[in-house]
Amino acid sequence: MGEKTPKRPAKPLEKPAATKAKPGGTAAIEPGDVPLLSGGNPQIAKGYGDAPVKAYIAAMPGWKSDVGKRLDALIERAVPDVYKAVKWNSPLYGIEGEGWFLGIHVFTKYIKVAFFRGAALDPVPPGQSKQKDVRYLDIREDMALDEKQFSDWVKQARQLPGERM
Repeated sequence: MGEKTPKRPAKPLEKPAATKAKPGGTAAIEPGDVPLLSGGNPQIAKGYGDAPVKAYIAAMPGWKSDVGKRLDALIERAVPDVYKAVKWNSPLYGIEGEGWFLGIHVFTKYIKVAFFRGAALDPVPPGQSKQKDVRYLDIREDMALDEKQFSDWVKQARQLPGERM
């Protein structure tokens, strides 16, 4: 019988997330300390509320962080009672107790905004999905975001039944 070669330890994606204590005893994740998954998607631990979403947005690479901040502000303005979370390394937006209406995910060359009931929006967002109700908006670096249309979609999406995840 031959000897088994020991497995090499898995190579980390990047350096592990580090935290720094903030006054009051809470910890903050520094953007440069957040590992990026394939496509540059920040690896943020599951969490509810504004803090994990802000950490995700801060860790979005390059131009995507500024766009993420703008999307977050537009969503907050359109839906003042929005509930936020990070699940599956993606920020989710919804109404507490009613489900999620929108999610964001980073890819190498664009940001994908998923409207979970997007087929019911008017006009329907342009990105098709294999799921009949979901529609996407892909935002690329050289693309001008139609903030009025985006805000209108967010307001409409908020009125539809939320997705339970």
